[in-house]
Amino acid sequence: MKSALIRYLPLLILACAWETVARLGLVSSLALPPLSKVMAAWLDLVADGELIGNGLASLYRAGMGLVLAVAIGGALGIAMAWWRSVNLLVGPLVELFYPMPKSALIPVTVLWLGFGDGSKILLIFLGCMLPVTIGAFNGARGSERVLIWSARSMGASRLRVLWDVVLPSAMPELLNGIRTAIALAFILLVSSELIEARKGLGSLIGFLGNNGSYEAMFAVVLTVALLGFAADRAYQLLMQRVLQWRE
Repeated sequence: MKSALIRYLPLLILACAWETVARLGLVSSLALPPLSKVMAAWLDLVADGELIGNGLASLYRAGMGLVLAVAIGGALGIAMAWWRSVNLLVGPLVELFYPMPKSALIPVTVLWLGFGDGSKILLIFLGCMLPVTIGAFNGARGSERVLIWSARSMGASRLRVLWDVVLPSAMPELLNGIRTAIALAFILLVSSELIEARKGLGSLIGFLGNNGSYEAMFAVVLTVALLGFAADRAYQLLMQRVLQWRE
């Protein structure tokens, strides 16, 4: 308990500083409303259902895109490491698209799938798949050759070696890639919803900002930040459980 308090003490200090600076008028209330007013606006948004409805819409899009990215990106990365032909075919495409700002794909996904959920899910899938693919590829390529040769010499098939040796070896790098993808999912989600969505947390941020409801706007921004923080913390706990066998 004490270690947790120490760990999150900077967040408490930041909250106190925010409230103090805003109340003293050191910063315009339009630029930085007091945290207490932001929290009151957050309660109002929860009470009228706006925050929950838009939040569920956003979490659905982020979750669907992320699940597809993990499933397809992980399988693709391991296949690239295991079969040279797959690496020769797909590797240049991964290298080409990885450095590209993923938000540049927003107009493309809208053109393909319109303004509904599909375009956001596709954007998150495309943006999150690449770090997962690269993490799985690097992890699988780093598998100890001695273990692979030993398994093969004992009569294990290539698929059996892939499942029992390569996949466990790739797990740490793969899980790190997924963690990066989780952060990207929130970034791409809010970016796409700000530009072209009628529902979602990003759309709500834009609507409230355009209407001058800055306390409520900050409340939604804080909600996105806390959702991302909670997702990352939960995922780190999952990683620790999954990788216990390596300790």
